[in-house]
Amino acid sequence: MIRVTPEISLGEDELQYTFIRADGPGGQKVNKTSSAVQLRMDVVHSPSLPEVVRARLMQLARRKISREGVLVIHARRYRTQEQNRRDALERLIALIRHAAQPIKTRRATKPTAASRKRRLETKRRRSQTKQLRRPVSDTND
Repeated sequence: MIRVTPEISLGEDELQYTFIRADGPGGQKVNKTSSAVQLRMDVVHSPSLPEVVRARLMQLARRKISREGVLVIHARRYRTQEQNRRDALERLIALIRHAAQPIKTRRATKPTAASRKRRLETKRRRSQTKQLRRPVSDTND
């Protein structure tokens, strides 16, 4: 069991690892080793995820989820398979933790009396500055 939050734990059987060749630099063994990792998790059919977390995860990771509802995380940051496997798992856990956090609802607030006063004072000063820039009219002509 992989502990994500105090309420959410993932079973090892829910995760599927595929090892592929990583692109980029890698030295002499670059075309021989499959060090990059694809971590797959079926989000839609996962028994470990509460419905609220599942819906939020689908929304957050929209581009990483296939049409079938499978979340795919590519990890190719490191040169070893084990480090990439750990990296992929950490990124999955971070994503699920983010989805598990409740969304803060925005409360409508009113500006304070002091802030309204400051705003009007600033407008008054700005208006006065602009009036002083106007050309002086000759009334004697």
